[in-house]
Amino acid sequence: MATQAKPRITPEEYLRIERHADVKHEFLNGEMFAMSGASLSHVTIVSNIVAALHGQLRSTSCRVGSADLRVKVQASGLYTYPDVVVIGGAARFDAGDIADTVLNPTLILEVLSESTKDYDRGGKFEHYRKLESLREYVLVAQDECHVEHFIRQPDDRWLLSETNNLDDTLPLGSIRCQLNVRDVYEKIDLVSVAVDRSR
Repeated sequence: MATQAKPRITPEEYLRIERHADVKHEFLNGEMFAMSGASLSHVTIVSNIVAALHGQLRSTSCRVGSADLRVKVQASGLYTYPDVVVIGGAARFDAGDIADTVLNPTLILEVLSESTKDYDRGGKFEHYRKLESLREYVLVAQDECHVEHFIRQPDDRWLLSETNNLDDTLPLGSIRCQLNVRDVYEKIDLVSVAVDRSR
């Protein structure tokens, strides 16, 4: 007996459902995918980064937002919620007058988890690279001190640098800010987290 194809929905239907949903969903190719909750370490790292960037961006035209801000990749149709988004200037929005889906992030930062790290490094980054506005992409591990920093080059290649050193500083040239790695991991007990992961 043949199985019936899963019904697809339009982006407009997705947005209508999503704006009244209790749980956030990604959307791609007519399908909605529920997003799971985050660990305390994940939320703490996101809060640390938003706090550090907000202070540096207060007197600029840039804005920083956390995981409640939806981003659309127009070239691929992905709707998603990055952990941290910085918009370097005037924001452009999707879907008419409702200003809740950003089209032009300058910097995106994702905090990695066991369930999302492969997607964040692979398929999701492939979508993000289609954002013409995106200049930098940062991945932060939550179970060890490890930060990956991708910078878009003039020829559209992406240059990777990474650090495992709490004393390092991450220069974010696209928004004229910097992140101290120690500040990113403030209140994160990296030794305990690593021990817990091995259980």
